[in-house]
Amino acid sequence: MKGSHRCSNRLGRLVVLGAGLGAGPFALAAQSGTTEGEWRYWAGDAGSTRYAPLDQIDASNVGDLEIAWRWQARNFGPTPEGYYRVTPLYANGVLYATAGFRRAAVAIDPETGETLWMYRLDEGERGRNAPRGNSGRGVGYWTDGVEERVLLITPAYHMVSLDAKTGRPDPAFGEDGIVDLKLGLGREVDLVNDRIGSSSPPVVVGDVIVVGAALPQGGRPPTKEMPPGHVRGFDARTGEQLWTFHTIPQPGDPGHETWEDESWDYTGNAAVWTPFTADLDLGYVYLPVEAGTGDYYGGHRPGDNLYSQSLVCVDARTGEVVWYFQTVHHGIWDFDPPAAPVLMDITVDGREIQAVAQVTKQAFTYVFDRVTGEPVWPIEERPVPAGDVPGEWYAPTQPFPTLPVPFDMQGATEDDLIDLTPELKAEALEIAKNLTLGELFTPPTVLVEGGNQGTLITPGSLGGANWPGAAYDPETQRLFVGSATRGTVIGLVNDPESSNMRYIAGRPRGVGGPQGLPILKPPWGRITALDMNTGQKVWQVANDHTPSFVDEHPALEGVDVPRTGRPSRAGLLATRTLLFAGTGGGTMSADLTGLLRAHDKETGEILAEIELPSHQTGVPMTYMHDGSQYIVAAVAGRGVPAELVALRLPG
Repeated sequence: MKGSHRCSNRLGRLVVLGAGLGAGPFALAAQSGTTEGEWRYWAGDAGSTRYAPLDQIDASNVGDLEIAWRWQARNFGPTPEGYYRVTPLYANGVLYATAGFRRAAVAIDPETGETLWMYRLDEGERGRNAPRGNSGRGVGYWTDGVEERVLLITPAYHMVSLDAKTGRPDPAFGEDGIVDLKLGLGREVDLVNDRIGSSSPPVVVGDVIVVGAALPQGGRPPTKEMPPGHVRGFDARTGEQLWTFHTIPQPGDPGHETWEDESWDYTGNAAVWTPFTADLDLGYVYLPVEAGTGDYYGGHRPGDNLYSQSLVCVDARTGEVVWYFQTVHHGIWDFDPPAAPVLMDITVDGREIQAVAQVTKQAFTYVFDRVTGEPVWPIEERPVPAGDVPGEWYAPTQPFPTLPVPFDMQGATEDDLIDLTPELKAEALEIAKNLTLGELFTPPTVLVEGGNQGTLITPGSLGGANWPGAAYDPETQRLFVGSATRGTVIGLVNDPESSNMRYIAGRPRGVGGPQGLPILKPPWGRITALDMNTGQKVWQVANDHTPSFVDEHPALEGVDVPRTGRPSRAGLLATRTLLFAGTGGGTMSADLTGLLRAHDKETGEILAEIELPSHQTGVPMTYMHDGSQYIVAAVAGRGVPAELVALRLPG
């Protein structure tokens, strides 16, 4: 059947499977960000607010910030790293981070930047086959109030528990301090050659370590048979595997029937590759699950594919599903929930709600009661276009939140093409003749040699929000989101030499922007403030100045170009008085000047710009140490090896 099948089984909506601690009355601790000047989780607190109630640095003095120290990652690995994603933790007077392509764990003096210890696991050939061979986003941290452990997920998928004081593996954990995460997945994998790992740290809930997974990027999978990205819980003291949550339901599991033609048996991915979030009082973990294999073609996995591209709440003690919501049915757009969901306490129409918000690549924010999973605002199933790719299976509807309002461009028509000059618009229209344009969820098309080069998916895989996520200010109940206005052209090809899948992403030709400029209108990067009590936009600004290659472009001579921003995602950090935003990694020009901006939280106005050695690539964090507030960001760029830069006030 040629791509005409429309699903009739709509399993994959909200289903509350168990209320757990939410079954009766209880008191929840308010989501108020970090405590005691520390930063013990990747996004500050377990609720991923990226908020610290610190105000030593405020609007009156932020312009005086100076570099306190620089910690070089240049020699960690065979070559310097140019995209350094780490956010350090600060716990009990020490910073902990990762560095280098082999992902060493390091402890750093928070006042001077001195290296206190370093640990690296030699993974040999297995390490060379790792899918995410980079420094990763950081480490996890566990303590019982006496013992402290730093938890490292290596590129080749080992978990190492390190004594936080010495950096030595804990002999009581796993085998000599190490747990092999390729074991216990429920499906046999090749320990050396199968490419599964994780570049995100685990999340710690009490004495349980919850671990996700990551596989190679899924646009061109070599095979439809891939390892599954099941999520697992481990004992923080012993490393014993306590439970497995099957992100691809197995026989007998709810949702198993949404993987038709027994595709559950061989389909992989459906992993949680991004950092995730926990409610420590409830004992719940919130998992943003990616799509099954592959990103743009799902003909080998017919059905809605639960729990693919869902937000899933599980009990951290048992791994049992509490509730879930599928944000994309049968994903074929690479619209994975890309960021840690954010816990927040909001008031909507007079109701106080303990909520969880998931920002997405498609520029939606899905908001739920984090106890019951009920949507805070209605989410409507709306019809979406079907395609004609042979063998594909198309979902007839997709879930559209009525609020909050979208924070970036959705879909692309000719009206959305660059129009800074009539000549550029004409050239963009000419390029678009060989592309399929359309509303959000317009499906990928087959690449035709000399003809249609595919669909301009907007936001694309690099558009909307992504792993840097959002920051939440509990004082104003505002969510700050960095996003990229960036489409992705996807034309599918049959390429049996590259993959046993019927279709994978091809390599479109002649689909760049006119004269090297982006094909879509600016701004190309945004920071948006959303009022989470009303779901409305409070303000929106471009995430950066206009890059020099645009400002100085000969086609724009004499043109008054507005502030365009960049198609990268600003790393955001909220404090009691300010919103900090970096320029983001993966920028579109050779501009090497990196800036950390301080914004007024009420208006978005830029209050100060602090120059960094290069672009902010890891999301900034802050802490108090010996009476001084520090802000630390990972930076890197072309010709600028990775490093951590710490800022503080003079004196």
